[in-house]
Amino acid sequence: MTFKFQNVTKKKMKTAFFLLLFVSTVISSAQTTVDKVNGKWELLVNGKPYEVKGATFGFDKDIDNYDIYLKDLKFLGVNTIRTWATGKNTSKLLDAAHANDIKVMLGIWMRHGRPGMEDDDSFNYLENVEGKEDMYNNALNVVETHKDHPAVLIWGIGNEVYLNTATNEEKVAYSQLLERICGAIKEKDPSHPIASVEAWTFGLEWWLKYVPSIDIYGLNSYGPGANLLADELLKRGIDKPYLLTEFGVTGEWDIKQKVNGITVEPSDQQKYDAIVNGYENWIQNKPANLGVFIFHFSSGNEFIAPWLFTHYENMTRPQYWAIRKAFTGNDPINQVPEIKTFELTNTTQKSGSWIPVELDFFDAENEQLEVKFSYNQRTGSRKRRDQINELVSLGNPTDGFEIQLPKVDGAVKVYAMVKDTYSNVGIASTGIKITDEEAKKRKYLVPKVSLPFYVYKDGNSNDYAASAYMGNYKAMTVDTQYKDDIHSGGAALKISYNEDYNWYGLGLVNPANDWGEILGGYDISGAKKFTFWAKASKKNVIATIGFGLIGSDKPFPDTAKKSKEIKLTTKWKKYSINLKNLDLSCIRSGLTIFSQAYGNPQDIFIDEVVFE
Repeated sequence: MTFKFQNVTKKKMKTAFFLLLFVSTVISSAQTTVDKVNGKWELLVNGKPYEVKGATFGFDKDIDNYDIYLKDLKFLGVNTIRTWATGKNTSKLLDAAHANDIKVMLGIWMRHGRPGMEDDDSFNYLENVEGKEDMYNNALNVVETHKDHPAVLIWGIGNEVYLNTATNEEKVAYSQLLERICGAIKEKDPSHPIASVEAWTFGLEWWLKYVPSIDIYGLNSYGPGANLLADELLKRGIDKPYLLTEFGVTGEWDIKQKVNGITVEPSDQQKYDAIVNGYENWIQNKPANLGVFIFHFSSGNEFIAPWLFTHYENMTRPQYWAIRKAFTGNDPINQVPEIKTFELTNTTQKSGSWIPVELDFFDAENEQLEVKFSYNQRTGSRKRRDQINELVSLGNPTDGFEIQLPKVDGAVKVYAMVKDTYSNVGIASTGIKITDEEAKKRKYLVPKVSLPFYVYKDGNSNDYAASAYMGNYKAMTVDTQYKDDIHSGGAALKISYNEDYNWYGLGLVNPANDWGEILGGYDISGAKKFTFWAKASKKNVIATIGFGLIGSDKPFPDTAKKSKEIKLTTKWKKYSINLKNLDLSCIRSGLTIFSQAYGNPQDIFIDEVVFE
């Protein structure tokens, strides 16, 4: 907006200036407070009551489409989104949210004390003083950077850390850090309340005793348990408001019923009803409740997506329409196809066998429907348990369907997926037991990948994390999204070493931050060569580059290691390593780089790292 003053007195100009300054101030910062009115807790934005009708936001990496997603959320009746952490895209997300009149519960990530439901990270809150200081500084930097943005509603510090921390001593140490962070945020930003988030009620006693600076308790709860949260706070004498920071149908962790060794997943109708009825009966009518974030406005093709996401492979799920019904009262514009029956044989079958499927489905709009089948394994590494693979199938709705069982051993979850022309997809699942002698002998149960398999390409892959720092790592910085003078695509990997001497190293590993204590990696069997492009910032930089890092002294090693010493040039060059006779059944360190400085700092650039 351009302001032009013309033919006005100095007094009028002064008045206009202060009016502009006042308007700018109001736009740039909104005051969020928490108050108790007539026995009921309320969230207030600039003095006006604000009920959180929220969804957790999972499209944070898709920057170009932020506006589309946020407009879609407005259509669903959502007024607030929740994130778990911040990153380089946060400012753009906040801008897009504000442009669409949506507030943000802005998350600040705190590391987990042990591998658990959330991830495979492991952090020692008793001994890692430097790491705790990093989290403290990061939290304050986030607040300083974003506290004046009008889209910010609440700070959300941590997520399910108590659940994923082993001992009481570590939980006390985490609590003390959390209080230090919350207290510092209050001094830096008095305009936004602070929440911390925990699964169910696992954080209540710790927060009550050690973290008085928390204003709002963030509680993740699924299914009917959400109805009990208010009473749980009363039992403990806690007079604080709470937000239901994750909510949806009952999760796998709370279901005991199984079919052929596979936990029974709720039906699509149950997923819809949990959100619609749960919001009205378990959430809205609680005097200490400030609102809810439905989990999860996102798309994916991993295990959790059919169960809890609004989209599966960008197709709309019942959860999407349930959010709209709960928050606006409006029915779906187009009904998701309903799978009435999906059953397989109860007898154990051999891999590779063709078996009949009992499948009965219905579409309210009588649209043309597409049917496919997929499977998932509930054992092995986290990535393997997440992986959903398509099955080979034959048939049609009139004559029936058959599926070919995959070459795996054990209990397998099988999905039937029915898509309509509106891009809704109905999904049902069941279990079957399969035998395969070859698969039974596998030592490490990790996901089998398709070739070519990229370890690094444009910095977008989460398959391997650049987290294994070695040698004089404090003098090393890593940029996984280097944009200048790249070989191809949109980004390259840059390792900068800022000392004149000593050695350094970097590994791209799975899981992140692990040195062989947790099962991870990928089965890359069948690959014939390992190739990559590399260069350096100056001539004659010598580097040893390859894959494989974890030795047999660890519980879960790399099954193969191979590298080559290279004299890098200042121009991009392709290098190749032959993989003949190597056991690639579990490669958890997809790229390793070691080098030494001789008198000057140096940079190494890597791109297009692939097994093929």
